[in-house]
Amino acid sequence: MPASSHPILQCQSLTKTFYSTEPPTPVLNGIDLSVEVGEFLVVMGASGSGKSTLLYCISGMDRPTSGSVSLQGRDLTSLDDSEMSQVRLTQMGFIFQQSYFLGNLNVRDNILLTALKAATRGKNATIERVEALMDRFGISEVSRHGVTEVSGGQLQRASISRALASDPTVLFADEPTGALNSSMSSEVMDALSDVRASGTALVMVTHDPGCAARGDRVIYLRDGLIVDSRALGTWTKAQATRREDELLAWLRDLGF
Repeated sequence: MPASSHPILQCQSLTKTFYSTEPPTPVLNGIDLSVEVGEFLVVMGASGSGKSTLLYCISGMDRPTSGSVSLQGRDLTSLDDSEMSQVRLTQMGFIFQQSYFLGNLNVRDNILLTALKAATRGKNATIERVEALMDRFGISEVSRHGVTEVSGGQLQRASISRALASDPTVLFADEPTGALNSSMSSEVMDALSDVRASGTALVMVTHDPGCAARGDRVIYLRDGLIVDSRALGTWTKAQATRREDELLAWLRDLGF
């Protein structure tokens, strides 16, 4: 559960409208949301409900049409592109459905490149940090392999290592298990659940109730609005089946 009662990430009256269509397409319609230190927040909803758009807007990958987003009290919507890029590099981590690794680098160097670019510590300390993360997430033995020589689950664990290399305040994940089979999904979710040990908050978009059941709290979007939320408490393996069944029942009531 969250380690603090103070939000580390907050958005107020957030809207997003795409004006490239005729007529313009409203996607987010006034969202208020807070994420606590160390919280695992899950965002769900039907296709087109605004899940990924919300993730992109609160992480600074896209700019909202109106409203505000703050990280540790700093207004992100007031930053220029260069300032926002630096925040993403040093205070945020990202995991996507696809890994987006460079094919000419091995697994270790792909992780290390981002960490060195962030420059949050010296070179030797950065290397130690990366090696510790690879060991923590069980990919040290494939660290010198090419990115086409490892499994999808290992690549996603490498993505988690890369995302954590600069000690981010918050980690964003957009369908991180969408391209994985059930066994690989489980190992990636195990790794993500371990992320919060250091106090990092996690915001994850998913369509998979099994993955969503790992979160502390689930919010449900419809037509760009949060229509309901459910607090789940701390996940344990012993309660996994019951927890997923209860979440599925809640989702069905919402029309998922």
